[in-house]
Amino acid sequence: MMRLGTYKFSISTAAYQEFARTTQYRWARQERIGTNDALQFTGFGPETIDLRGVVFGAFAGGVRQPDALRLMASVGSPLPLISGTGRILGLWCVERIAETQSVFVAQGAPLRQAFDMSMTRYDGGLRALLPF
Repeated sequence: MMRLGTYKFSISTAAYQEFARTTQYRWARQERIGTNDALQFTGFGPETIDLRGVVFGAFAGGVRQPDALRLMASVGSPLPLISGTGRILGLWCVERIAETQSVFVAQGAPLRQAFDMSMTRYDGGLRALLPF
């Protein structure tokens, strides 16, 4: 389906059912008397991706997939995002991972975990990624 850093989204790990991408553009406004505001394009605003999906505990991926996503995000570095068709979508920063568990079995293990993950495009350049 898609790869974020070393994590591969798939049916056997965490399958997302919704992919929402938002791109914002900045326009400066100059008020004018008797007519509409004048607008000037000043650049790109934030670009975000939200993924929503479900992990089924009885399936191959198991209940540890949301934790695997959290571990990868906790590294604190921008991660490359590559679509399943090989399209490179750039570097992205994971900003939020939410999880909802339901349908519990013995010892409280969930059979269903819904997740919602938010990322923002990283445009700091490669120089910002270098350790020196």
